[in-house]
Amino acid sequence: MSENISLAVLISGNGSNLQAIIDNIKSKNLKAEIKIVISNNKDAFGLSRASANGIRKVFIDHKDYDDRETYDAELIKNIQKENVDLIILAGFMRILSSKFIKAFPNKIINIHPSLLPKYPGLNTHKKVIENKDEVHGVTVHFVDEGLDSGSIIGFIKLKVSTNEKENELENRIHKLEHYIYPKIISEFQEDKIMIEDNKVMIDKVFYENGKEYFN
Repeated sequence: MSENISLAVLISGNGSNLQAIIDNIKSKNLKAEIKIVISNNKDAFGLSRASANGIRKVFIDHKDYDDRETYDAELIKNIQKENVDLIILAGFMRILSSKFIKAFPNKIINIHPSLLPKYPGLNTHKKVIENKDEVHGVTVHFVDEGLDSGSIIGFIKLKVSTNEKENELENRIHKLEHYIYPKIISEFQEDKIMIEDNKVMIDKVFYENGKEYFN
């Protein structure tokens, strides 16, 4: 793909991964265009990041809809208008319905702060410290109908320091997120990443458990 890859980014909060993508586009490390940023939280700082960079932003309040499917139908409508290549979940704190997943097969990716399949869901840094894990990391994966269970595209590791505090670990993990997410999106733009029979292929090599990246 020689032209820019087009993106929809879904957020609920600060939007630091959104900012990392924007920064990589500006520095020309990533040939992409963010067509729309959608949030279910009107106070999400990520919406301000979108405004500051001239990106269309939409707030869709899930409280205005009777159920998940109805809300997701509105999401689908807004995203389909933009005809994007890839949907990026960047701290979007909602579980997507089967209706949404089926509307965009193999086009939705998420970043998760653990080495999946270990520690799906919330509070990953706390769990790492409580269990005295020596290694922690970040995983980028396709989104399916389970919780953080889609096919893994890539991951990146770090060693947990002795007596490391949760906030210190979280800050280090954020830095890895801001590196690997734009990197993997760039590889989509370069047509390096494909999925066949739920198996991820990168540069014509199949990865059963995702490709390890190094910062």
